[in-house]
Amino acid sequence: MRVLVTGGCGFIGSNFILAMLRERPDWTIVNADKLTYAGRGNNLASLGGEPRYRFLHADIRDAQAIDAAVRECDLIVHFAAESHVDRSIANATQFVRTNVEGTLVLLDAAVRHGGKRFHHISTDEVFGELGATGSFSESSPYAPRSPYAASKAGSDHLVRAAFHTHGLPVTISNCSNNYGPYQHPEKLIPLFVTNLLEGKKVPLYGDGRNVRDWLHVEDHVRAIDLVIARGRIGETYCVGGGAERSNLEVARALLRALGKTEEMIERVPDRKGHDFRYAIDATKIREELGWAPRIGFEDGIARTVAWYGEHEAWWKPLKE
Repeated sequence: MRVLVTGGCGFIGSNFILAMLRERPDWTIVNADKLTYAGRGNNLASLGGEPRYRFLHADIRDAQAIDAAVRECDLIVHFAAESHVDRSIANATQFVRTNVEGTLVLLDAAVRHGGKRFHHISTDEVFGELGATGSFSESSPYAPRSPYAASKAGSDHLVRAAFHTHGLPVTISNCSNNYGPYQHPEKLIPLFVTNLLEGKKVPLYGDGRNVRDWLHVEDHVRAIDLVIARGRIGETYCVGGGAERSNLEVARALLRALGKTEEMIERVPDRKGHDFRYAIDATKIREELGWAPRIGFEDGIARTVAWYGEHEAWWKPLKE
């Protein structure tokens, strides 16, 4: 199987490539990545000399480079995206260019070269926000509330349109908040962990009551693998960790893991348009594909804290 992975030097993409090269001996992988601030080649440094892996330095909006890569592959796994909400609030243009235009370039190439199998990784943020109860599912209406979420919603719609219009064999997965190794320290958990490791306070938005469902990246990678292998074409699968926590609860868990007190919490003004709560109903992927998260939240936090503690040389330059 010849696989084109986009954004494979990013957080989830690099974890996916490392896992698939271990678990799928029949796969060869080409990793197309632009190497923005969030995509780091050293995430995959351990693959030096691996004959089943090749890196392609390319922007997914580069139609010529993408056409050549798609022509040679059997499967496209599309991770590449601008993904930080705060950055999208400050400047939405790059999010539309990468997440919408880049996805269209990939889809056009996939159609042009005979209908390549296409899996698209998306987010629960396309559904908007929840109140105190309820969960997002595959039938939830789209109601994005940030430029990032809107750009991902646009890419989801383009993927579905390619399926309905051209018969492109697609699947989509919408995941909850990921955490784990190789996540850029602009995101909540690695930001808090690395701040605490440096003896700095952690910036908590507002009153800290906003709730997210947390999913360890290793569990997410397993879900993606199952959807690619056995998911029904044209279908969407929601992937959640079943670990709802408020931001304050996450901060407290990290403080406990690092032996710190709540004096290390610094309250900061809330994010603009900050969605109150996300939660995922993962019934479909559980029942159809037999997936369930294996890494509980406390265990995942312990593993993540340990990884950042052992890899200071990886994250330290990103905070300078």
